Amino acid sequence: MKRIGVIAKRKSERAVAAVRNILPWFDAEGYTTLLDPVTAGQLGRSPVPLERIRDEAEVLVVFGGDGTLLSAARLVEGRDIGILGINVGGLGFMAEVPLEDIHPALERALAGRCSIEHRVMLRAFVHRGGERIALASVLNDVVINKSAVARLIHIDTAVDGHHLTTFNSDGLIISTPTGSTAYSLSAGGPILYPTLNCLLLTPICPHALANRPVVLPDNVRITASIAGDENVYLTMDGQVGFDLIPGDTVEIVKSDHTTKLLIPCEREYFSILRSKLKWGER
Repeated sequence: MKRIGVIAKRKSERAVAAVRNILPWFDAEGYTTLLDPVTAGQLGRSPVPLERIRDEAEVLVVFGGDGTLLSAARLVEGRDIGILGINVGGLGFMAEVPLEDIHPALERALAGRCSIEHRVMLRAFVHRGGERIALASVLNDVVINKSAVARLIHIDTAVDGHHLTTFNSDGLIISTPTGSTAYSLSAGGPILYPTLNCLLLTPICPHALANRPVVLPDNVRITASIAGDENVYLTMDGQVGFDLIPGDTVEIVKSDHTTKLLIPCEREYFSILRSKLKWGER
């Protein structure tokens, strides 16, 4: 792997500094770096459009937090390209390589000595008046949420055409196993091992205590229809949004593609739970 795509978190001086520090090593080792336009502009290097990074890079190194990695995963969906996340953000569940370990992690990744995890992605479609008017791919979750008005929304939910229930709640989260440690966890959902082939429905503050999270196989089709007259918002990966109106239907299915994460060789998932979520601490 000689062509390395580099994407850094925007407006992060720490991320840009990390890229600046590693570029001489890339150059000395003979790698061609394809820098995203914003980062390249800050460093005085030649910018590369994101479309070229997607099409030409053999590996993608992301400097940022999980949000930066989520957007990068959507960018390269459908390409057989590994993503290595360097954590210069906050929690770092996916962008998990700390800055102090960047050189050994890169050496192992670029030599093909890191393990690879294929993570399930979802596709979300919005149907209105019999027409498909929007679609998006996600690695973490699709969230149907109320607007600022503090009233319940009503979401008629079906699985493969069979009525599941009407969630009377503040909203509904449909997440991948990767996304189970994101918004879904805050809403009371379970932690799913990230390489499982399943998906998760988690209601947000449901009116009925019996409405609990549901784990489903990842080959089902979920439809969620908006009832009532409330203002509702659809959010994909917490980054892409869309206004919904009564009568809209959101369809969620598994993507044909997965996100290919390069995993540091010494990493063990349960150690991440202990360090990031403070399991076992009093």
